[in-house]
Amino acid sequence: LHWEATSRFCGNCDGSMERLPGEWGKVCGGCGAHHFPRIHPCVIGLIVRGKEILLVRKGEWATGRFGLVAGFVEFGESLEEAMAREALEETGISITNIRYLGSQSWPFPSQLMCGFVADYAGGDIELRDQELCDAQWYTLDQLPTLPPSRSIARYLIDRAEHFISP
Repeated sequence: LHWEATSRFCGNCDGSMERLPGEWGKVCGGCGAHHFPRIHPCVIGLIVRGKEILLVRKGEWATGRFGLVAGFVEFGESLEEAMAREALEETGISITNIRYLGSQSWPFPSQLMCGFVADYAGGDIELRDQELCDAQWYTLDQLPTLPPSRSIARYLIDRAEHFISP
């Protein structure tokens, strides 16, 4: 719906767009250019330190809800590089051994969330930008309120026991 509302006119010539029959895309009535919804790759990661996982909180989330470090992939970055950058940028934590676990289309409005698990490599929690209001290490038996089960964040958290040190 977001793409429908924001793609009424062609980005090449400003002509009116019409749906392509049987496709997700549109065609411009003026220049004939075909346009399709854009997908923005994002990373999200479960960071493990021994028997603990790192959970973060944004102020606009439901009261007490925590999730995982996440962010957009920048031009020229691999997904793994983006995950390492986001962890350091948001929390001051360095990570290593970054492994892909799965993905989820997240149409709010157009992300493809690429989920990872990574090991703690060093650093102390230091909120470095205004995006997060809290970040803490948690053991699996003392977790705060988590994201809903349909989210990739929860999918990753629910698998944390497989990555925790014995």
